[in-house]
Amino acid sequence: MCGIVGWLDWDDDLSSQHAILQKMAQAIQHRGPDEEGYWLSPRAAIAHRRLIVIDPEGGKQPMIYREGDQTCVLSFNGEIYNYLELRRQLELLGHTFQTNSDTEVLLHAFLEWREECVRHLNGIFAFAIWDEKNHRMFLARDHLGVKPLFYCQRGSSFLFGSELKALLAHPKVKPEVEADGLADIIGLGPARTPGFGIFRNVNEVRAGHCVTVTKDQIRTRPYWKLESKVHTDDLDTTTERIRALLQDTVTRQLISDLPLVSMLSGGLDSSGLVALAAEELRKKGQTLQTYSVDFVDNDQHFEEGLLHISLDAPWAKKVSEHVQTRHQEITFNAQDLITHFHMPLRARDLPGLGETDTSLYLFCREMKKKATVSLSGESADEVFNGYPWFQKEKFLNSGKFPWMEHDGWSSFLNEEAIEKIRPQEYLRRRYEEGIAEVHPLEGETALEAQQRKMSYLFITRFLPLLLDRKDRMSMYTGFEVRVPYCDYRLVEYLWNVPWKVKNIDQIEKGLLRRAFKGYLPQEVLYRNKSAYPMTYHPEYYHAILDHMKQILANPNSPLLPLINKSVIQFVLDGKAPMNLAQSTKLIEYLVQINMWLEEYKISIR
Repeated sequence: MCGIVGWLDWDDDLSSQHAILQKMAQAIQHRGPDEEGYWLSPRAAIAHRRLIVIDPEGGKQPMIYREGDQTCVLSFNGEIYNYLELRRQLELLGHTFQTNSDTEVLLHAFLEWREECVRHLNGIFAFAIWDEKNHRMFLARDHLGVKPLFYCQRGSSFLFGSELKALLAHPKVKPEVEADGLADIIGLGPARTPGFGIFRNVNEVRAGHCVTVTKDQIRTRPYWKLESKVHTDDLDTTTERIRALLQDTVTRQLISDLPLVSMLSGGLDSSGLVALAAEELRKKGQTLQTYSVDFVDNDQHFEEGLLHISLDAPWAKKVSEHVQTRHQEITFNAQDLITHFHMPLRARDLPGLGETDTSLYLFCREMKKKATVSLSGESADEVFNGYPWFQKEKFLNSGKFPWMEHDGWSSFLNEEAIEKIRPQEYLRRRYEEGIAEVHPLEGETALEAQQRKMSYLFITRFLPLLLDRKDRMSMYTGFEVRVPYCDYRLVEYLWNVPWKVKNIDQIEKGLLRRAFKGYLPQEVLYRNKSAYPMTYHPEYYHAILDHMKQILANPNSPLLPLINKSVIQFVLDGKAPMNLAQSTKLIEYLVQINMWLEEYKISIR
């Protein structure tokens, strides 16, 4: 994994702009702590920060190809999981290779197929390729958007980078936010609108999309999308297809020249992947190292909820013993979370998920001490429709994003801010945009059509929040996380499997449970879903509430012009109809907004 940045300018000579390019790259040096590289020409300047995973000597970037009058320069973040097959295919077409890296394979894939190269790739990637002869830049992002990529136009300059902070490091990009940006943060957040970069005139390359940049235009197009078709496989065939895809995907994602481990919660998703990975490594005489996360005194303070059914620790131990991994539980206390509360904001450049972000950052930091790469069970719930919302009619027909139990944070705004930002109108518009993208399937029942719409929203609107979280928290520690359930082949196959088949045996993700039969103990196989763990310690909650009290007491707090202080005080006083955990989640996000406005010196236009 790495960080990429670049700068095109159609009027000014960039050959001597190394200092600014370096500043952009250094802003994301956490993504690539091992090496840096630069390439500059009059029209284009490209930089790369490298986290070494495959071919330490041969994978240096930016990677340059020269032949005759042709020069192509690649800066690439990610992994191409089918690079060995592609290499063999390209060799048959006459290509020769100097390294063993997937980076060189990607570059030659572009040389062979140009912009259609993305249709040949299986992996997680964000990359930029500059064609010096034709003065053309090509950007692309993986099918599900596991790896990030942002860009903007400023006068004659076009800028891109793996993270927003890389763009903000350029003198032409100011931390300005308009009404839609605030509406996305307050109405939709911490989820975001695909393709929308929050800051003024900043865009994100959408998942499954590519962007071609020339002097005359910026052209964006999708190269992959979910297509609705009748699912014709019977249950046994479907189950076997899922199992085969997962086996192949896990085997591909175990490739690494640096130590690899796996996250293990003891839930179905991570446990199944760990079982597959452990079996594959045993064939090579290796033992998989697994890690789980927990919190001090969680057994005393745990509160069962819609997404948190049970504690993970005993289940992770049971799975580890069954599939024979070396397992380590990493435990944090409330003070760890309080001390590092600001870190996720700096990793994301935007408000996020609060303490669940913080604990993931700390978790990755600990794993980084022993490894560089980890597998994760992220995204199984989205692609297998595992959330309880799929079973409840009130969510299916609510006319809004189902994961939003409330109407965003707009209820905390004052009247003037509501009038200017109009968060509820914005939320409805974004919901309708998402629904309009769904390709209906003729012959579906009304219920099946609604479930398809909800599935699409989870894959394209909710999953990106979790993938952003996983990428930013891990990469802020220089640690790579791979997500096998995001293999596009699995996602596009499951897209057309009816919900009743995915939930066979009257249990969420019943199809996945069947696919993992024989790999896991029966009680683990049928453990009810329990989401990523969170702390329930009152020390943490009270610290967050105290932080908000300090914000309210400080007349210079940038949040104050936006909020209704009396409504927030009502929550702080414990008078709102919610428990301590619920009220803290709400307050936690507002605290992050204040930190964001203050630390990033946001100008609201």
